Formats: sequence, structure tokens, C-alpha cells
Amino acid sequence: MSTQTTHPGELSLAKLLATLTTTLRPTTYVFAVIPDETKLPPFTEVEMLFREAKTEGITVITSRDYAESHGIEYAFPCRKITLDVTSSLDAVGFIAVVATRLAAAGMGVNPISGFYHDHLFVPLGREEDALEVIAELAQEKKKEAKV
Repeated sequence: MSTQTTHPGELSLAKLLATLTTTLRPTTYVFAVIPDETKLPPFTEVEMLFREAKTEGITVITSRDYAESHGIEYAFPCRKITLDVTSSLDAVGFIAVVATRLAAAGMGVNPISGFYHDHLFVPLGREEDALEVIAELAQEKKKEAKV
């Protein structure tokens, strides 16, 4: 028997943005589709799995090194930025604000929400730009919070 639990994360958009810090992960990740689930990488090599429509396969985020060493076709070499605030799964607009700011800087982003944190996969070579944009956003929101 399972029970629903209350999520411990922050709901306030203003507080999330004003306290936003980040961690850039060192690995270069890639997105791939594995049509046959018996050929999925071992769990230790997977950052995320997502089941697409049955005819499309399973999306896998794994390291570029793993994909290349195992002959897996991939797309979107990227770096992962973890947003170090614990956001509620019910928080409204948090990722939208961050993604919109990155879009204004001409950057696509693939956000993934975990139970405790949100993670942004940004194009390889743009990670420092993304960190700067996010830091500027957080600084603006800190100033607004003090008004």
C-alpha cells in the first residue's frame, strides 16, 4: 500500500528565485533514443529514462563518453546545471521564468524536475552563459525581495 506524502519543497516563486544558486556538473551528457528496452544502458550510466510512445522508444540521457563507446547515436551534447533550491513539485512558474530568461539569451534548455531539485540541460559550450544568466536573475530577485 502506498501513501501520498507532502512534498518538502518551496512553493513561493519569489523565494525560489531570490535564493537560487546553481551547480554545474562536469559530465557532457547527450540525449538518445533506444528502441529496444533490452538494450538500455545500465542504470549507473543513465541520468534519466523516459518512455516515449511505444513506436518511438525510450529517451535516455547518458554521458557522451558512454554513448560513443557503445555506438549509440545521440543528439544535443549538453551540460547539466542543478538548481540548488528545493522546489516543490507544485511550484508554479519557476522553471518557466528560468527557461524564459535563457531563451531571451538565445539558449534552448531541456529542464528535468527531480523530487528535490530541477536540472537544466544546456547546450555544450553555453554552460557559462547559462550560469551567468541565472546568477543575474537571482540577483535581480534578491534586490526586489529587499524592497
